[in-house]
Amino acid sequence: MAAPKLLKGTSGRSSISSPVISDQDAAVRISRSSWLSQYNADDHRQRLKNIALVEASVRGCNRKHLITDYLPGQCTYNLGEYPARKPWEIGEWDARELDRLKAEGIGLIQLHEEWNDSQRLFGADKYSPSNREGFRRFLDLAHQRGMKVIVYLSSGFIERRDPDFRTEWARDQDLVELFYHYALCSPASPSWRTYICRKFQKVLEEYGVDGVYNDLGYAPLAGNSHPATKDEVLAFPESPKQDGALGDLLALLYDEVHRRGGIVKVHYGATDRPQTDLKIYDYLWVGEGVESSDSLRTAVKDYSPYIVPCLDMSRAKIASEDELYLQSIPYMQFPLLLAGKPFTGQRGLVEGIHYVPEADDFWTHHCHEIWSYYQQHPDGPYSYGWWDSVPGRPEARAVHAKWLRQYAPMVEEGSWAWIEINDTSLLQAPVPKDVVVSAFANRQIHLVLANYGANPVTIETTQGFAAADDPRARTEKSSWELGARSLLILRRSATAAS
Repeated sequence: MAAPKLLKGTSGRSSISSPVISDQDAAVRISRSSWLSQYNADDHRQRLKNIALVEASVRGCNRKHLITDYLPGQCTYNLGEYPARKPWEIGEWDARELDRLKAEGIGLIQLHEEWNDSQRLFGADKYSPSNREGFRRFLDLAHQRGMKVIVYLSSGFIERRDPDFRTEWARDQDLVELFYHYALCSPASPSWRTYICRKFQKVLEEYGVDGVYNDLGYAPLAGNSHPATKDEVLAFPESPKQDGALGDLLALLYDEVHRRGGIVKVHYGATDRPQTDLKIYDYLWVGEGVESSDSLRTAVKDYSPYIVPCLDMSRAKIASEDELYLQSIPYMQFPLLLAGKPFTGQRGLVEGIHYVPEADDFWTHHCHEIWSYYQQHPDGPYSYGWWDSVPGRPEARAVHAKWLRQYAPMVEEGSWAWIEINDTSLLQAPVPKDVVVSAFANRQIHLVLANYGANPVTIETTQGFAAADDPRARTEKSSWELGARSLLILRRSATAAS
């Protein structure tokens, strides 16, 4: 796609067109209205018959799940560079980009920290936009297209140099990289809880966002060698298997967001998740700093839904874009798309900002590398986020849309999923080594076949299926060639399953 003119967006609200996009125009329906409310008796009958067929056919699996309240098509959207010489702007290019994302099936947009003014460059702060008018304009554009927007907040991170920061909030533990000097505030600090809970409330109330992306900024309290602050109240058991204070805080924040009808996405780091049995997220984002797609899959495949993987392509190498979907779809996961304006890396080179030297910091080096490539290749391929490669991945977007077209019908509201089946009469022979089989039943039956081995295999099914990537296929078959490290999604029509 054509590149936008960076930092030169149209500033007038009236200049942005906001066409109404029908469901027919979208590749995948993303409305949050209930699918089940649209079912008639025939739909319910077919769904129940399909569930009964799969239930009788699956004698063993790793886990089952009823899919509800799930938006599989998600992306980060780079609003522009931050820090920058002036705030990013929202113009006609953003309207067209949102149209493209809508048509590709994106229903949830995640804004990272460039939405705010964490360094207080433009008169705002970490909890308010660096361009207030532009931010509201972006929300309007997304909402007009039926898309939800969640924004970066953190229940733990704040600049140690911020005028609001108080030493009793955090032990002597900081994250120092690029231009960040973030204290890791303790979830056991009552005064920090008061501050951050009110900031969460303010963002939800003032801007009309659809939820939060919570970048935890957490240092475990169990076994922590740094002395507790004078403000901390250690009320909960803490151990490597229980993050007591963190779980309590996150559960309270989750309730606060949900009472307002919002969405919570949590990010800890790498393949980590908070150690708690409490309900603390709708989505868990994993993958930052992970260099292997296989290790990411094996680490998170048993996590509670819904997992949004984003393999860190600033470090990782993949054989092809399809590998990301091989590693996620069989486990009812779908990768995060990096989108929005090109990520130029200029944020790592703004005068007056104190940066960690490139030789000492991965992210400073990464931004400089992206900026250098962008200067030499102004027509791309572009990078689109912190976790993208240099140069960018020109096929990433089309491949994401291709697999989302197959995945979204498979996980529509009310579907039952049988994940990692190990004993089933849906196949004519036992599941081969290195192959994972998962089934999804609603008004159609979908079968997912994933081969993680180095050799091709042939899978024989006892029911006729058609390939999900061919929506016009009328002939169903029962023999499937599955190449080395490859993925197939099969579908069985309502007529055939009757």
